[in-house]
Amino acid sequence: MPHGDHIIVLPGGGYERHADHEGEPVAQWLRDLGLTASVFAYPVRTRHPEPLRAIRGAITAARSQGATRVGLLGFSAGGHAAAFAAVAPGATPDERVDLAITAYPVVSMELDSHRGSRVQLLGDDAAPILRTQTSADRLVTADTPPFFIWHTADDEAVPVAHSLLLASALSAQSVPYELHVYESGVHGLGLAPDAGTAEGWTTACEQWLRARGWID
Repeated sequence: MPHGDHIIVLPGGGYERHADHEGEPVAQWLRDLGLTASVFAYPVRTRHPEPLRAIRGAITAARSQGATRVGLLGFSAGGHAAAFAAVAPGATPDERVDLAITAYPVVSMELDSHRGSRVQLLGDDAAPILRTQTSADRLVTADTPPFFIWHTADDEAVPVAHSLLLASALSAQSVPYELHVYESGVHGLGLAPDAGTAEGWTTACEQWLRARGWID
């Protein structure tokens, strides 16, 4: 049962599947830090707004089970799901999150990169306005919760431009954020063991959570 500070993990998988290595191992890492954590199998192979609706339900459920603060940690397409849930308008107080962590996230549905996620979520012929309305960087406001973002500079599947757009939008609204861009690493690193400097993201994230009072 969630209590205190709870983080919901959203694995990647292009809105087509859930990547196992970005799920339970990540939740266990968070538990080892003293947090409560769960993995949420948000809907895939379905269209917007179903994933958002389901994630908001999971946030509400965590609060109803005793979580005082709720965060999201998402990877790749799950990073889009996390960022989008953190910024999308229309959330009730119970559906809002207190922070978001995104790992090599898909952020923009306007960029041509990672077309697979966009097609799964929006369809093959999504109107430009829908692509704008589902791009997390377009929805940041002064009320957006703090973000921790990391990416690798040579990610070919989801270019670092996605994270840079998000960081720029957060900066423009004076929202607290921390951005780490590591020089090298393939897409989908998860906890990134033995991945060079990118392996340091978990330590950096732990320090960030500690500084925000989520870890004693």
